[in-house]
Amino acid sequence: MQEKDMVYDALSDLNSSLNTYASMISQTNNTQLRQELQQMRDSCEKRQYDLYKVAEQKGYYKPSQPATPNEIQTVKSEMTVSANMQ
Repeated sequence: MQEKDMVYDALSDLNSSLNTYASMISQTNNTQLRQELQQMRDSCEKRQYDLYKVAEQKGYYKPSQPATPNEIQTVKSEMTVSANMQ
């Protein structure tokens, strides 16, 4: 297996873990457990970002163009409306 494939696999695993943490946190009633899961998620997010930066530097990953301020505002507005409807 080539390094690029290993990086992609590791990023995929980390992204899967982040989804699992999000699900577990949202379903946890115990405050102490919730905080522990949040710390684990934060650590996982840092590892994911660090690995992403390595992949980007090595040319394994090319990010999309940055969003324009107008696009950012549109998403914020849509998310605010959605959150207020719940």
